Amino acid sequence: MDARFKKLLKTLALILVPLVLPALAFAQSAAPGANNLALPGMSINFGQGVNLVDSIEVLMLFTIITLAPSILILCTSFTRILIVLSFMRQAIGTQNMPPNQVLVGFSLFLSLFVMQPTGERIYNKAIQPYMQHQITTTVAIDEIVLGLRSFMQKQVRKADIGLFYDVTGKTAPTTIDDVPIHYLIPAFIISELKTSFQIGFLLYIPFLILDMVVASVLMAMGMMMLPPVVVSLPFKLLLFVLVDGWQLVTGSILRSFNQ
Repeated sequence: MDARFKKLLKTLALILVPLVLPALAFAQSAAPGANNLALPGMSINFGQGVNLVDSIEVLMLFTIITLAPSILILCTSFTRILIVLSFMRQAIGTQNMPPNQVLVGFSLFLSLFVMQPTGERIYNKAIQPYMQHQITTTVAIDEIVLGLRSFMQKQVRKADIGLFYDVTGKTAPTTIDDVPIHYLIPAFIISELKTSFQIGFLLYIPFLILDMVVASVLMAMGMMMLPPVVVSLPFKLLLFVLVDGWQLVTGSILRSFNQ
């Protein structure tokens, strides 16, 4: 018991000594005739001698870097490609084949192929002049936005843009070039979702017919306890391989974009 008490006293001493010493030093310095004790100080500088414009530009740059994954997913062809490939996997009936990593990687490289003209325009008019200090950060961002707009404007539907003007009660502009970017991006996302679901529906039809045929045959043979999916899966894989399905699906996706 004495050992525990001594250990407790030692612990309290280690905690209280660093807290008590500054107070004793301050009391000693405040006492009459005591020697002045120099304590460490701290100062805060709010923008004095610093260019705030440069700081704001750096903050905007980090903000754009943070939003880069969202821009890659929502403002490019990545959304449509990934959704169509996911529909293709579900239509075949293979839950995890190909794996998600393969579909995402394949969608990424197909997006690079589709976005190559847009990427070259952004590099030639925004990134390269900015790295050579020929344009400012604001001009570079404007050129990047114009490059993405040129792609999104070719894919978006007018009805989807009109939806946001109907909700806000504002008058729609006469040309699509006058549509603000915060109207264009959500309209583009809706258009991409609609197009990808339309392509996915068309992909489901042949496999659905095959499932119905297999289910009818099994019922006619009296094999009701055997799941039709187990029997139809090899036939769907065989059909997909014979027609070179990946090439057909990839070609259909690439041709669905307006260049």
